[in-house]
Amino acid sequence: MLTAHFAFSQSDIQTNESTHKKSIYVYWGWNWDSFSKSDIHFGGAGYDFTLKDAFADDKQTDFSLETYFYPEKFTIPQYNFRVGYFFRENWEVSFGVDHLKYVVRQNQEVEISGYINNVESIYDGQYNDDKITIKEEFLHFEHTDGLNYVNFEIRHTDKIIKRNKVVVSLKEEFGIGALIPRTNTTLLGNERHDKLHLAGHGLGAMV
Repeated sequence: MLTAHFAFSQSDIQTNESTHKKSIYVYWGWNWDSFSKSDIHFGGAGYDFTLKDAFADDKQTDFSLETYFYPEKFTIPQYNFRVGYFFRENWEVSFGVDHLKYVVRQNQEVEISGYINNVESIYDGQYNDDKITIKEEFLHFEHTDGLNYVNFEIRHTDKIIKRNKVVVSLKEEFGIGALIPRTNTTLLGNERHDKLHLAGHGLGAMV
């Protein structure tokens, strides 16, 4: 992951030591991602089934100065954005968006359980851990606009070593957020589905 981190500090006139209190920071960067296997459930009129242990990949945008740095386009690649505020010297709160992309691999074989009935498809039937190959005529599934994790964090920083202009710090963090993807899905030849929706929540911790 490549990030840029800009911090603005104030100077205490009496002690001549820098302070973070009441300062604001912003950073922006790009990410590469990998995903564990997923169980994906589909339910609707005439079908209710789960695909087990499906593989998915991220989707990198080809690099160009226009795409990655032009204001109208730099949100197209996978990115990380955060803005934070130090309300005390060692305490900060921040808001961020992690924009990921998730694409289920085509032509992979997975297990399927459930049923598909009355949808006039070659896939109609009952399934119990049967094997099925994901193809375009069966399923196209991706979050490419994207798999958005919107979150808030609180962070605490301890200065462990401070000598001249060198500072070594320990940072602890706790965060909570929501997953708001835009899911591009075509299932069993039905009309393409693509809209933002609340899909889940997340908790995070860091040292």
